[in-house]
Amino acid sequence: QVQLVESGGGLVQAGGSLRLSCAASGSIFVVMGWYRQAPGKQRELVARATGFGTTDYADAVKGRFTISRDNAKNTVSLQMNSLKPEDTAVYYCNGERLRSGEWEDYWGQGTQVTVSS
Repeated sequence: QVQLVESGGGLVQAGGSLRLSCAASGSIFVVMGWYRQAPGKQRELVARATGFGTTDYADAVKGRFTISRDNAKNTVSLQMNSLKPEDTAVYYCNGERLRSGEWEDYWGQGTQVTVSS
């Protein structure tokens, strides 16, 4: 059974920091990353990392967030610094894998991040 389990969300004041972690089990993923969804908005990419070390960030978080991946432990983390109220959202861990030439997406249950002004 493939599972992605997030931890580390919470409430923080603007300018503060939080670290999100995601532990994967049941599969190895080519890409692991973080997405977020604010109320009334579509889910959007925050950051993602391949197993080869390449990373990709949304413009809104560049310079403030850092994604890191531990292939040996099958985990991915997101260090979030200089948080802003607009970062408030449910954050979802994502894993992508290839099966028979098709990409498959897996999601965690989500963790709430709330940034107060």
